[in-house]
Amino acid sequence: MKFSLVIPTYNEAGGIERLIATLDAVFKANGLDGEIIIVDDNSPDGTGAIVDRLAPQYPVRCLHRPGKMGLSSGVIDGWKFARPDSEAVGAMDADFSHDANVVPKMVAALESGGYDLAIGSRYVPGGGIENWPLRRKITSLVAIALAKPLTPVRDITSGFFLVKRAAIEGVDLDPIGFKIGLEVIAKAHYGRVVEIPYVFTDRVAGESKLNQKEIVNYLKQLGKIYSAKLFHRNGKG
Repeated sequence: MKFSLVIPTYNEAGGIERLIATLDAVFKANGLDGEIIIVDDNSPDGTGAIVDRLAPQYPVRCLHRPGKMGLSSGVIDGWKFARPDSEAVGAMDADFSHDANVVPKMVAALESGGYDLAIGSRYVPGGGIENWPLRRKITSLVAIALAKPLTPVRDITSGFFLVKRAAIEGVDLDPIGFKIGLEVIAKAHYGRVVEIPYVFTDRVAGESKLNQKEIVNYLKQLGKIYSAKLFHRNGKG
């Protein structure tokens, strides 16, 4: 199965080459036909230029955007930029918080025909979180609790997933905030979903994307999703 994995970046020059090399090694070791799409928001540290330099050596392309336009919109733009014959598209972070070794398991789940969406999950048996302060853990659990009525998925705020391309065709994905996984889980046209455990490791370099603005955007995003579902439930859509 051909697939495209989108990684949005902003000032990730310190680790982007290592991440691309790691993914390439995982692809080769497991016989995967994957491409890596880096969506760079004009990083001042030259992240995009590094990716362009690596393109002849690895299965990677860079989509250069003019400025800092947001993580979710970056993923959506990356999916549009992906090769047209990819049967699945996905997303992961650039900071090594997501385990590249889980990608083959996601691909296998979709190839089996039993699932249309595979999610890297911190909140199923075998999953977990390392290096998070208590405040960050509480924030994550509260965010998940607020979204829980939408789906039985345990890690609804996961940003690490692979979805059949057909499941998001024609779906209006809102680029607000940075929880693109929530948009896909709540809106995509998929049948069965599988959560694959992994241990989330907080970044050791660079800056976290989580801030007060993103928390507000998450609440706005949830409000829009709940409103849309209530609208349709009442027979008005």
